[in-house]
Amino acid sequence: MTKRKPTTAPATNDPPHLQPGSQVEISSNDPGFRGSWYTGVIIKRPSSKKPNKFLVQYTHLFEDEAGTTPLKETIDAVDIRPLAPRESTRKFKFSEEVDAYYNDGWWEGVITKELENGNFHVYFKRSKEQLEFGEEQLRLHREWINGSWTPPLAGDEQVKESDRAVTEAKMKFNKVVTQEKLKRDNAASKKKSKSVLAGSGEKLGSGKITMDKIFCKGAHVEVTSDEDGFEGAWFAGTIVKVVGKDRYLVQYESLRTDDDTDFLKEEFDDLHIRPCPPEIVMADRFQKLDEVDAFYNDGWWVGVISKVLSDSKYEVYFKATKEEMKFEHSELRLHQDWINGKWVAAFQV
Repeated sequence: MTKRKPTTAPATNDPPHLQPGSQVEISSNDPGFRGSWYTGVIIKRPSSKKPNKFLVQYTHLFEDEAGTTPLKETIDAVDIRPLAPRESTRKFKFSEEVDAYYNDGWWEGVITKELENGNFHVYFKRSKEQLEFGEEQLRLHREWINGSWTPPLAGDEQVKESDRAVTEAKMKFNKVVTQEKLKRDNAASKKKSKSVLAGSGEKLGSGKITMDKIFCKGAHVEVTSDEDGFEGAWFAGTIVKVVGKDRYLVQYESLRTDDDTDFLKEEFDDLHIRPCPPEIVMADRFQKLDEVDAFYNDGWWVGVISKVLSDSKYEVYFKATKEEMKFEHSELRLHQDWINGKWVAAFQV
């Protein structure tokens, strides 16, 4: 039997999770793979000329269909993190952000329904899909920020009980206010759709009919793009024309043409358009780990409160770009998702 050549290089001065031989999770910016993490092993740093690049070998991805040759790629350090921690047992709840194990990787989503059989419906924001998963296929979603996991495992939290009680009380109050507001807004929207359809003699029950009434000419909406640099951003606009089945011509409210002679117009399908979210008035300041939208460069960008700087200022972490920026309270809103014709608010876990 011949000896197997070592697959790792000597230790370096890099962080522990970037040392040769370390088990890690790797993300990709390739279309169709955003929002997913795959396990692998650090092989080495390819070259001193590329200090932030590392050669990794995937655990479950292969170069050949037979699955005999593990895939190797050179990955940027910002797309590599340690293996995400996971509770041994956990009861998941509606609206929690989770990672779902699918197609050999962990995909970021949100729980939209608890099923009678014990499984859960998980909605994936990027692909606009909803799939069913068992509890064993899920883990609480966490972000690797500044060398630590957010949120941490329950045993790692260093929070005084008195502070925790105050924080939870504030969160509970804000959550109740938000839920009541969403119930009223969703009920009003549903009532409006019923009255419109009743007047026209059409039958309820078809989601398409309702959406046609919501996304009509003149409707104020928000649109998003899958283009690099715009992922996770929503821009306000108005539907100028319905151009085909589930396709709409939208004029932006703030983005202008290159020659600055008019507001920009673009065509969108129904996966990249939604109504303007209802306004939610926060009774208190945002809390650490709250998922928010931050107004920046004429659009609303999805992020997470990573630090509370004062009563009116925060640091927000953006998952798509792995950046942190400071924002005033007035520049933030509680993040909401448009799922199956209803608004679902994101809450801190």
